[in-house]
Amino acid sequence: MPVSALTLRPYQEEAIEAVLAARRRGLKRLLVCLPTGAGKTVIFSRLAQLAQRQVLVLAHREELLFQAREKLQHALGGEQVVAIERGAERGARDAKVLVCSIRSLHEQRLAQVMSGRNIGLIIYDECHHAAADDNLRVLRQLGAFSPEFTGTLLGFTATTTRGDGKGLNEVFEHIVYSRSLPELIDDGFLAPLRGFRISTASDLTRLSGGGADFREEELAEAVDIEERNALVARSIQELARDRRTILFAVTVRHARNLAYSLNALGVLAGLVHGAMPADERAQALADFRAGKLQVMCNVAVLTEGFDDPGVSCVAMARPTRSEGLYAQCVGRGTRLYPGKQDCLILDFVDASQLSLCGLPSLFGAPRQLDLRGEDASAAGRVWQKILFDHPGFELEAGTFTLPEIQRRAASFDPLTLETHEDVRAISAHAWFSLGRHGVALHFQPRPGTISEVTVLARAARGKRWEVQLDGKVRERFSTLEAAVEAVDYELSRRGPRVVASAYEGAPWRSGVERELRLALWQRVTGRGTGKASP
Repeated sequence: MPVSALTLRPYQEEAIEAVLAARRRGLKRLLVCLPTGAGKTVIFSRLAQLAQRQVLVLAHREELLFQAREKLQHALGGEQVVAIERGAERGARDAKVLVCSIRSLHEQRLAQVMSGRNIGLIIYDECHHAAADDNLRVLRQLGAFSPEFTGTLLGFTATTTRGDGKGLNEVFEHIVYSRSLPELIDDGFLAPLRGFRISTASDLTRLSGGGADFREEELAEAVDIEERNALVARSIQELARDRRTILFAVTVRHARNLAYSLNALGVLAGLVHGAMPADERAQALADFRAGKLQVMCNVAVLTEGFDDPGVSCVAMARPTRSEGLYAQCVGRGTRLYPGKQDCLILDFVDASQLSLCGLPSLFGAPRQLDLRGEDASAAGRVWQKILFDHPGFELEAGTFTLPEIQRRAASFDPLTLETHEDVRAISAHAWFSLGRHGVALHFQPRPGTISEVTVLARAARGKRWEVQLDGKVRERFSTLEAAVEAVDYELSRRGPRVVASAYEGAPWRSGVERELRLALWQRVTGRGTGKASP
């Protein structure tokens, strides 16, 4: 069926119009960010049909080449040729769309691909890889960064974050369209996600904290242990008995051990990894799709580009600190499918002093939340309402169910928060806590007049503590302690009477201090205004 006959979802139509509008404004390197399962192939198929010149599609793995060609050919119909360029296979010169592996485009091969073709649209699938040096080289050789470039470079990704910290702003000029996972779930275009948090006995506290994620060798040593693997297998058996499941492991050995543990319980499990021969990997995935295997254990093979809407459970046996990687893994289960009501996410949580990704964080909820099988999107909405109704409420360390969080929030009084220990150690004044936002102090510069000093945490690097006096920025400091000491010094310069007004027992505070603090809380946290202090 040609794409013109397909029914586009509203957001797909919006994305197409956003791309066309950006080109009319003169932008050439464009980025579309949509969660897995949103149908980005439908979007770029429509754009390929609209393109007046030939189209080059860049992908990263061989499976993705064939998958892209199949979908594009189905969408464009038999009138347009969709060809693949890989290995010894050469794409037809007159093909409307040429699908290539970007890794195979060394300088000589790239020249052959471009020779005799008039390419006007370059589509980069899973383009969060684009900032890597080798991929940037290919894009430069394609002319995408040249002032004389008359075509369009269009990237599609589910995540704009990379593990090496390089930003896609080095490649693309503008994110022209973006929709979030919660939005598309709430609109009914992706499957609802329910989550379970399963605590393990594994300890990640000694692992290296440098970089965006764990080192795989260290991580595997910490989690690839018999007790944990058995827990993963039992949890899948008990919680996902009738669900086709994708399991993410750290290393090939880890995946193999997990498959062994599952099969020992009678849960049919297979294994795929990048080092497998292509035909063996294809057969294993075919068996999984056919229902001959319930669980597919994998190592970085099914993270992106794998399309099987029948998957209704994702088991995260691989801890990660990368929200981009986590979102890609979870995305394997978000596609809609007949008879599929939702997708279950099993988070196996190890002891760690570092922040581990989990399903709640994708929906703006705290990582400490134990969903206990509840809907993650609904939990995210409840959490946002809690923050609005109870400004300053924060969870301490630990694990909490949603009802437990609601009870704690209902009894929360922001004025009972303890002032930062570091502040109490250096100042005798009546500083009070603003939670994660910082600290504040009221004093009287003169009789009958009350002033307000806030020391607020800002996202900026370096001098991140901002001192404000009566709402006006006065100075910035590298540490909270330095900011407080500077304020105390300034008070001392104003004389003993002003200093005395800054103490907790100052007579003027009686009857007014609580109202002053509550009013400040509302301003800083945005309660009643719709936004927090900038």
